[in-house]
Amino acid sequence: MSTELATIIDFLRPGDELVVTRLDRLGRDTKDVLNLIYECEQKGAFVTVLEPHVSTRGEMGHIVLTVLGMVAQMERRFIKERQRDGIEQAKRDGVYKDGKQRLDRNHVMALHADGVGPSGIAKLVGCSRMQVYRIIESCA
Repeated sequence: MSTELATIIDFLRPGDELVVTRLDRLGRDTKDVLNLIYECEQKGAFVTVLEPHVSTRGEMGHIVLTVLGMVAQMERRFIKERQRDGIEQAKRDGVYKDGKQRLDRNHVMALHADGVGPSGIAKLVGCSRMQVYRIIESCA
């Protein structure tokens, strides 16, 4: 749970209503969503989801939110599986390179030794100035 959401829940009072745009904004999986709803109920507050419009004010709302939470969790799993399958296919086709390209530390240090400043190095190698500072500091 994000610190912002935890702060909001801390401020909830009996009769308050926590309104979220979509169910997946409440938590990563069904357990997170149900725990959050339980916390709100313990404080006497209600949870309302705008898309689709569901509220915990009635018993039916609890059932619908539980089912929707489970569906959202399944959807995330399916997306991850499709992504993993796509990466595997791209690797077989030779078009996938693992992760971001790493910076050549030796090149950064050579530029630094030649008197190029951190901003100039960052522009030349295509990274942030902070990354250049970290490399220079770690190699010093």
